[in-house]
Amino acid sequence: MKKVARMFQRQLANLLTFFEHRLTKASVEGLNNRMQSLVKKACGYRNRDRFKTDILFHLGGLDLYPKAQ
Repeated sequence: MKKVARMFQRQLANLLTFFEHRLTKASVEGLNNRMQSLVKKACGYRNRDRFKTDILFHLGGLDLYPKAQ
């Protein structure tokens, strides 16, 4: 029991981060992998603003041709 309590004490910051943001390491690594594939596909980016725009467009679920209402 003491061993488990010590483990929780060491990992407290990570546990609180999960409950605050609902992100796991696996989901963040998956997102990072998708961002790295964008960089490889584009053969690099000239500036950060273009990279941010591409991340928001490709990974944000935006549709290039939205449906007319």
